[in-house]
Amino acid sequence: MTTATPVTDPAPDALPGPASRVRIADAQDVSQPFVRIAHAQDAAELADLSRPFVRSGALRERSVPLFARHAPDFLVAVAPGGRLEGCAGLRVYPDGPAKGGGPAGVLYNFCVAGHRQGRGVGALLLRTALTTARARALGTLFTATTGDGRLFGRYGFAPAAACQAPGSWAQSLDPRRDARILARAV
Repeated sequence: MTTATPVTDPAPDALPGPASRVRIADAQDVSQPFVRIAHAQDAAELADLSRPFVRSGALRERSVPLFARHAPDFLVAVAPGGRLEGCAGLRVYPDGPAKGGGPAGVLYNFCVAGHRQGRGVGALLLRTALTTARARALGTLFTATTGDGRLFGRYGFAPAAACQAPGSWAQSLDPRRDARILARAV
């Protein structure tokens, strides 16, 4: 049986939650990645991890300095050897889209290295993002995807209209990418 077990690690203030590192573990296999909050020093590796998805049109290109500046937004899946195998940015919008609805979050730049896809890394990142969103008392979590969105659907995300999302984020979406907006209550 596989479970998610918290591992203590001091976390920056950007994404507080019950644990900043989570490891998928069972008694026989400790070779699975854990999730932690990214550091500015991870910026080049975040850019490298994202590059194949940028080339395919699934993600926007972000510079290494931009990744460094926004590193505290990112949850990263780290292999036992220290290599990043996936990432997901989580940005908080204090004034959520609904009046009185409280803050909302947006998952962005969600990607998993090709050799780790289908092995639970994306699910680990998404579960950790949901736990973090709950800890931050977010009302709704949004994302945009150019893919099929199956992973998001398994975790309760459903199609949403742009007017339901944080306005500045929804307006920043490139209509040429034909991304679908998905959301779920946290």
